[in-house]
Amino acid sequence: MAAPKPEEISHPPMDQLQGLEYCIDSNPSWGETIALGFQHYILALGTAVMIPSFLVPLMGGSDGDKVRVVQTLLFVEGINTLLQTLFGTRLPTVIGGSYAFMVPIISIIHDSSLQRIEDPHLRFLNTMRAVQGALIVASSIQIILGYSQMWAICSRFFSPLGMVPVIALVGFGLFDRGFPVVGHCVEIGIPMLILFVAFSQCMQYLKNFQIRQLPILERFALLISTTVIWAYAHLLTASGAYKHRPDLTQVNCRTDRANLISSAPWIKIPYPLQWGAPTFDAGHAFGMMAAVLVSLIESTGAYKAASRLASATPPPAHVLSRGIGWQGIGILLNGLFGTLTGSTVSVENVGLLGSTRVGSRRVIQISAGFMIFFSMLGKFGALFASIPFPIFAAVYCVLFGLVSSVGLSFLQFTNMNSMRNLFIAGVALFLGLSIPEYFREYTAKALHGPAHTRAGWFNDFLNTIFFSSPTVALLVAVFLDNTLDYKDSAKDRGMPWWAKFRTFKGDSRNEEFYTLPFNLNRFFPPS
Repeated sequence: MAAPKPEEISHPPMDQLQGLEYCIDSNPSWGETIALGFQHYILALGTAVMIPSFLVPLMGGSDGDKVRVVQTLLFVEGINTLLQTLFGTRLPTVIGGSYAFMVPIISIIHDSSLQRIEDPHLRFLNTMRAVQGALIVASSIQIILGYSQMWAICSRFFSPLGMVPVIALVGFGLFDRGFPVVGHCVEIGIPMLILFVAFSQCMQYLKNFQIRQLPILERFALLISTTVIWAYAHLLTASGAYKHRPDLTQVNCRTDRANLISSAPWIKIPYPLQWGAPTFDAGHAFGMMAAVLVSLIESTGAYKAASRLASATPPPAHVLSRGIGWQGIGILLNGLFGTLTGSTVSVENVGLLGSTRVGSRRVIQISAGFMIFFSMLGKFGALFASIPFPIFAAVYCVLFGLVSSVGLSFLQFTNMNSMRNLFIAGVALFLGLSIPEYFREYTAKALHGPAHTRAGWFNDFLNTIFFSSPTVALLVAVFLDNTLDYKDSAKDRGMPWWAKFRTFKGDSRNEEFYTLPFNLNRFFPPS
């Protein structure tokens, strides 16, 4: 038997991911685009409902307050997504709520001055205003770093090797949002997981299964499987299967326990300062600034992943910094409207680009329209928002993993026969998982983070930073990558490939993917 040729046992590195049906600036038919946009909207509902459902009761809010917060969050998500896809990075990314803000917000909720308020609704309003004030002040971090191009300067220290752990842990770091939540209701979660995997990959099993040359099941796997399992969950609920089950099981499995539909108004348009004038506290703002930094780092990794799943080149430093500036504007809007969390790139929606193989920017803009529309029509939006959480968690198991694998794909531009590279990638990945897990376990047992001094803002700052897997990975990977024999290892790090994407004019394709609309580049020339 003849020895295999080198090209038969290796694959050449590729700037753009192949196998996508539509890239960033190509669009499906209008009917398909609208259906895909609605699918992204349904997926975005998971985080938009989960965060308020956890935080609002802690603040003393009612079901009506929870519905208003969900509506407001979706409304601002739609605005931020449109701004980002039009004027920011222009990548097909949904800008949604972020779990990175949970630590400082919970700290504000437990502030003694707010806990002393006896009236639950008054406590909710005062807590909301305190969170708003902290978000408004903290948003200045991303606005300054983005529009001053300081983040573009920082990105000069990034290499393909340094970005691998960051992008990979953008997905892997959310493992606790996946199967642990599926396990809360296995009779719904596991069928959803199996069905979604089967539908999304059916083209790989059934190569000839097409209807009018349109791979229906693969492209709309989320909508179809969610509809089937949601109907199945409703059937279990109506049949009384959960009638005598524990409360936790009922909350996670039943389709009628969210109390969103009954509490939602028919029409309600969110507006700035709807909860009253924000209040400002220096300690709250400092703690929130850590969450803004974490959001910045996580979004940087997600933007890199989105560019690959949209079959675009990596965003140049100028474009990345521009996107961070607009994301800062988004957090400012979060504070003004009162969404109870800040903004970041929705990782699950990035994963859906790969699952559907449609990286079209227009699809995401249509999904933003759905977010704004249904956030104003309260009853209709609440209907979709009542989907049980384990259904979303089952989808996350696939989509978070897909985003993580995109991060690992950047290893193709590096030399993984180098012990230096193996050390950096392995240590950054391990510590990026291990350190946040330590912080989570410590907090669950002690009811406070490992950083526990008299300075609450200092505690919030450190605990927030080290709760984030991508942030820990960035700190470790970038430090090691720029201190361990970095001058003689440029080729091993992947820098020759990376260098041409650092500037807007470094690659001719950047103009196609990242040029501003309406000929705005005349006024804001790229660097």
